[in-house]
Amino acid sequence: TFTIQRAGILRSVRTSSSASASTSSLSAFSFGNTCARTLTSYSNSYSNGISNSNSNSKNNPFISQHSFLELRGGASILNKKSTQTKMVSTSTSDSDAAATTTTSPETKTETETAEWKLNAVRSKMAELGIDALIVPTDDPHLSEYVPKAYMRRAYVSGFGGSAGTAVITKDEALLWTDSRYFNEASLQLDADHWTLMKQGLPKVPTLTKYIADKAAEYYTKTKTTYNVCIDPFVHPASFEKDLNGAFNEASDTLDIDIDADAESDDDVPIGKLTTMENGQNIIDDVWGESRPSIPKSPFRVHPIQYSGETISSKVTKLQSQMKEKKATLLVFSALDDIAYLMNVRAKGDVDTCPVGISYAVINSMDNETVLFCDEAKVDSEEVKAHLEEAGVVVRPYDDIISYMEQHLQQKKSKVWIDKTRSNYALSRIIPEKSLIDAQNPITPMKACKNGAEMEGMRLAHVRDGVAMANSIAWLENAIVNEGKSVSEVEVDEVITGHRAEQPEFQEVSFPTIAGVGSNGAIIHYRAMEGSELLKYLTINEPILIDSGGQYSYGTTDVTRTWHFGEATEEFKETYTRVLKGNIGVDSMIFPENTPGFVLDVFARKSLWEAGKDYGHGTGHGVGAALNVHEGPQSISPRWLNKEVLKKGMVVSNEPGYYLDGVSGIRIENLLEITYVKDEHNNAYDMGLEEGDEGYPEVEPGQKKFLCMKKLTMIPIQKNLIVTSLMTEEELDWLDQYHEEVYAKVAPLMDKEKEADGLKWLTKACEKIDRSGIN
Repeated sequence: TFTIQRAGILRSVRTSSSASASTSSLSAFSFGNTCARTLTSYSNSYSNGISNSNSNSKNNPFISQHSFLELRGGASILNKKSTQTKMVSTSTSDSDAAATTTTSPETKTETETAEWKLNAVRSKMAELGIDALIVPTDDPHLSEYVPKAYMRRAYVSGFGGSAGTAVITKDEALLWTDSRYFNEASLQLDADHWTLMKQGLPKVPTLTKYIADKAAEYYTKTKTTYNVCIDPFVHPASFEKDLNGAFNEASDTLDIDIDADAESDDDVPIGKLTTMENGQNIIDDVWGESRPSIPKSPFRVHPIQYSGETISSKVTKLQSQMKEKKATLLVFSALDDIAYLMNVRAKGDVDTCPVGISYAVINSMDNETVLFCDEAKVDSEEVKAHLEEAGVVVRPYDDIISYMEQHLQQKKSKVWIDKTRSNYALSRIIPEKSLIDAQNPITPMKACKNGAEMEGMRLAHVRDGVAMANSIAWLENAIVNEGKSVSEVEVDEVITGHRAEQPEFQEVSFPTIAGVGSNGAIIHYRAMEGSELLKYLTINEPILIDSGGQYSYGTTDVTRTWHFGEATEEFKETYTRVLKGNIGVDSMIFPENTPGFVLDVFARKSLWEAGKDYGHGTGHGVGAALNVHEGPQSISPRWLNKEVLKKGMVVSNEPGYYLDGVSGIRIENLLEITYVKDEHNNAYDMGLEEGDEGYPEVEPGQKKFLCMKKLTMIPIQKNLIVTSLMTEEELDWLDQYHEEVYAKVAPLMDKEKEADGLKWLTKACEKIDRSGIN
């Protein structure tokens, strides 16, 4: 043990007697009902909480920049001397090393199979004394879709879904993912080497509980702290707290015989969190030269005609909120927040998302707004002038940490950071007394679109309607009239091709889901040439198509399920119930301050009546020429999201039903939320808020009410509808919707070049036959 002093109290902290020298080459954080975090070797005390590593070791790339000896109520920051470790190709069985024989990646000569990758990773773990390595989906900005360079979990596991976390130990490899990806993960993981943990199901522990239980088991057997390793830049700020809590709970269940000089069981760390530093990552080391480079796609200006508000105006609003919270520095990490603030977009950094890799801050002490990014991103004269006009200072991407550290050295500094949208590397350098952890103020600003943004969204959806009319007309003709079978990949290509013909189309807004038959039941399916899952569409099976486009002026997302043959009666009934759920949400009128989960039941009511349900949420927010998935609002049965729905928000409405191995049905429209009364909408467009002069009076005891307006302008297949299950009001809704679709989309179609698409649209928008209704 070694002794530390806090507030005049001496405490004993246990250190592992068998800790390897290599363990000290990482930044270690010990957990488990402990008042202190264990360190094995250290020197050179630093006064400001951060030290710069002066080690240039080539043998061990994971040299720690800093280590914390953090105490409850205060912290002492120490720098450890790093110890170089020799690369080894095998490991021997002992308390600190994996028992598996592994091959060093430096000498690899075989195909990178699942087994080879795991053996290579475990070799690195053994060298560094790591018991468990956590590999998340995330990039440093916790993006939903990440640049290929950060797809470490996909590389090491073979699972390509957009959500999931891998855990690798010396004898297990596990992947946690949610119900959207159960099918996909079970098909993509090598079952001989990986275990799928179906997150949210009974008897499936959470990732942190699993690790804590492993730590408790390990400590019971070896009396040694379990070493868990992460890359701090790709884990959320909350992860440390979550794992700490799990370790605490696990350690409470142990009957531990502690040393006589320890005061209580609280001194026993059953597990510790170790971080990889200096920009290094174990997976990258195994990945080697085949790892894609970090992209540097240039920004483009998002013009005022689409943004509706200048950078300076946005900064002024944010500075006002900073003043209210007494914040001196406001940090932005999420890429869509930065693109919104700076009125810029990019193409190429993150597939399907018009954002660029960067950080940003607003500094009230120095009265500056700073964009941290690679200089190649702001190389164009137009972008330079755009940022200079708003007084934005551009600094290198990697300067963000040192910039924050320098700011924290100033007296009375207060850093506002949204820990739910920021990585651990950023948050851990902020002392508790200087931290303001609150929702990023851009989040609600961005969610509620202004008039220009909403006009752009409406235009994008009408243009999208043209593209989809041409696409489905082609598809129906190929399947029905020409008797062809069309691959899911070709369906994707045709739809994207028609979107590309529309003015200012940039790229798709997410990877197209075109699932024929049983593939439609894989909620986030992606068709690929050469895949064993690839199917061809004929008249015998339905196809679920979920797709969208990124236009300079707006973002679209639509799902339709089509069947060009004769569907079964059961399929038609389920399709009709899904449609009734869509109409149920679309038709809602609700008071202000209603959270999204309240509306979710209306999407499921008809399905529930038939004993059916679906496992995903009903709706998500959508950005304006930004990310297709945007918070904070949602429509979901998960009632913990109490974010209220507001005027100006855009939400998806996408009930569905999926029968594994058979088919999937989903009908999705995007909706804009607006006031029922025009006078309230006019006041919103003028920028007036309740209480301002000129704002319409609301009688005491009365409320303002909201409703939905359709953005998506694409027909719904009528011959799949069982009209006897529909009410007159629902059939009227359908006819009125198709009338609106035709009125908006048809005028934009070329009567000669797009004659087939226009003919299809005309027929698809005819009123539904009600003759079969009793």
